[in-house]
Amino acid sequence: MKKQQEMALSLGQTFPLTIKRLGINGEGVGYFKRGVVFVPGALPGEEIVAEATKVHPKFAEAKVKKIRKKSKHRIAPPCPVYDQCGGCQIQHLEYSQQLKEKQDIVKQAFERYMKHAINDIDMKETIGMDKPWNYRNKSQFQLGLTNDGEVIAGLYGLNSHHLIDIPECIVQHPSCNEVTVTVKKALQELNIPIYNEKTKSGIVRTVVVRAGFATGEVQVVLVTVSEKLPKKDQLIHMIMDKHPEVKSVVQNVNNEKTSLVFGEKSIHLAGENIIKETLGDLSYELSARTFFQLNPIQTVKLYNEVKKAAALTGEENVVDAYCGVGTIGLWLSDEAKEVRGMDSIKDSIRDARENAARHEKTNVKFEVGKAENVLPIWLKKGWKPDVIVVDPPRTGLDQQLLRAMVQAKPKKIVYVSCNPSTLAKDISHLSKLYKVEYVQPVDMFPQTSHVECVAKLVLK
Repeated sequence: MKKQQEMALSLGQTFPLTIKRLGINGEGVGYFKRGVVFVPGALPGEEIVAEATKVHPKFAEAKVKKIRKKSKHRIAPPCPVYDQCGGCQIQHLEYSQQLKEKQDIVKQAFERYMKHAINDIDMKETIGMDKPWNYRNKSQFQLGLTNDGEVIAGLYGLNSHHLIDIPECIVQHPSCNEVTVTVKKALQELNIPIYNEKTKSGIVRTVVVRAGFATGEVQVVLVTVSEKLPKKDQLIHMIMDKHPEVKSVVQNVNNEKTSLVFGEKSIHLAGENIIKETLGDLSYELSARTFFQLNPIQTVKLYNEVKKAAALTGEENVVDAYCGVGTIGLWLSDEAKEVRGMDSIKDSIRDARENAARHEKTNVKFEVGKAENVLPIWLKKGWKPDVIVVDPPRTGLDQQLLRAMVQAKPKKIVYVSCNPSTLAKDISHLSKLYKVEYVQPVDMFPQTSHVECVAKLVLK
């Protein structure tokens, strides 16, 4: 029987399919002879003719050959390279419906891991943006040359190594777009060699532009394969003369064959070493490699949801695990007795301490180390948290940290997540001791399938 199910589709076969829901990567999901089929670009409620592009034993991938019945929420994507770039997976879906589908993506994850308790979980509506465009504060565009020798900057196409030129990305802050265009033109005019991966020749490989939403300050980082950067003074003048808002120009050296944009060495070229940004009442200094949330407008909403879930009274000890540069810990510090944060990245902790000192926060302490190692040490020394806030990477919580959290038994856990699947999986482990009061999805990346969540867990 199982073998028959595996043989249900063959490569290149066309077949009718009704799309039931959106998958976690923004693709349409349907069922053919009880086997699941993923179709990029298809929307829930659509009836399509699909063509199988990959067949695996348990599922298949397909493309849309024809739409027989269109979703009433389907729109024409406004970006001219939308279908090639792959950066925004659901630009063809009306924004109000994107928010509903994201809530559903979170719901699906909890149905998978916590079917027994799904009816007891208050799954709130997704918090969206008033203007879901131009929200990203940082662009990272690869540089390349066309056959005619024209300098282009953009992203690699979907599942390919073909560079797509993106003169204006409509989810980026306008300053990021404008400054990138200037850098491209300057590199062209000065004939500065662009790095070619195939021939391993050339110098400049990536241009990174970050904009401060609140301050208007802009930082330009040129990633090169060596410290040599010809005509750098002319290049800096061409950028800064045209854009007085550019307050910082940095060169970063990365000669590794890696998917990481930045190398270890940064060279300060002009202006300041940092740009400033503010979130709410807090100000931050951002150096070239500092991690900072990409959507400052929604970050304020996200952190306010964390504050609401923590519901502090001024008497609590709070842990900010995976604290980064201390943004969440500092956000909560006014209403806490003491906040302790930890992160394994040394530079982040240095920035977190500087941020705390600049705001004269005396009840905040940051330590270098993995949360799963540091928390048990604090517990052994008799320091017990009342509230633990976690904001882990996409892979979710470390098993050792989960055990330490269960041992610490804080009254509340506030889980900030960028991956609904690992969120639901981790919460299913914690649900023996904790009641899930609610899950609040927040749309940090409109036009994409990504969704952030804040979940409030209370000790039973």
